Amino acid sequence: MTLQTKSLFPKTVATLLVLSLSAACSGGSGGGDDDDDGQTTPSITSNSPLDGATNVPLNGNVSATFSEAMDPATLTDTSFTVTYGEGAVPVAGTVIYSASSVVFWPLAHLASNGEFTATITTDARSSAGVALDANLSWTFETGTSLAAGFPVNLGTAGGYAILAKSGISTVPTSAITGDIAVSPAAATYITGFSLTADATNVFSTSPQVTGNIYAANYSSPTPSNLTTAIGDMEIAFTDAASRPPDEIEVGAGSIGGMTLAPGVYKWGTGVMVNTNLALSGSATDVWIFQIAGDLIVANDVNVTLSGALPKNIFWQVSGEVQLGTNSHFEGIAISQTAITLGSGASVNGRLLAQTAVGINASTVVEPAN
Repeated sequence: MTLQTKSLFPKTVATLLVLSLSAACSGGSGGGDDDDDGQTTPSITSNSPLDGATNVPLNGNVSATFSEAMDPATLTDTSFTVTYGEGAVPVAGTVIYSASSVVFWPLAHLASNGEFTATITTDARSSAGVALDANLSWTFETGTSLAAGFPVNLGTAGGYAILAKSGISTVPTSAITGDIAVSPAAATYITGFSLTADATNVFSTSPQVTGNIYAANYSSPTPSNLTTAIGDMEIAFTDAASRPPDEIEVGAGSIGGMTLAPGVYKWGTGVMVNTNLALSGSATDVWIFQIAGDLIVANDVNVTLSGALPKNIFWQVSGEVQLGTNSHFEGIAISQTAITLGSGASVNGRLLAQTAVGINASTVVEPAN
């Protein structure tokens, strides 16, 4: 079975992570019929690259969209595979499912001028446990070029200047422009802000925040909204970590004083910015920094932009993010642990942490979308 749709390369392939299909969708390749229990059979409604596509970018991904919500546990590197050449050599990669779409990110750039086959099997099942209507396989050929970078889609996590799981603390007086939130932690874990609850109890406010403050114990719909946002934050972390790198171990992890062009940078260690760092490019260029350890920006050190926009800069950090006293930082920090700002530090971007965020007389301004 082969399904073809309009090509999504190179501009919009990453947006498949957040595509939302209508709840009543029943089209596709033979799917959508009710079974004896009244459950629909899932089908694949689109795939990218197209079957028979040529000159596919070496740094692209492979993706498909389903007719209904699927069980993420059934979409793995065994049910969704990519192979290379006549020998069907497996391509190592990461499978990410979100919002009825699945993406396979190769761990490294695809081989140039190569033929690849993508396969999604009937091991993939809907959220109701119904198997995909049939296996789908399609082939495509790479060229020799790289596409412009694909931004990391933050989903609803992109609606917050600060989002954390276990707490947000401030040493007054800080100034935050944008909403902040914690989940699954309660509002008692938002400290130093002198919170005032709204009459609806859906959010609270603070003199230090130009925006709303949300916590998991506030009134509906806040708890469910935050559960979604935390899930989106975790997906964004995995997505950013999955991108095939363009550069590896630049500066052996010490990148102060450098000017970095757009691309995906990977380190198996921590990264230290001990003198000013410049990111130079255009308003559509993308930077993704994959850091296995901590990210430390030293005191009085600035990350500066030339032509770039902070919304297109992603720091995926497996350790802690530490921004020193009076430092300045640009971009989206997505940390698997904590984010800590020294006194007087400033951020033009977002702070997304899977543990806590602590700021100290700091300024955080969310970027324009």
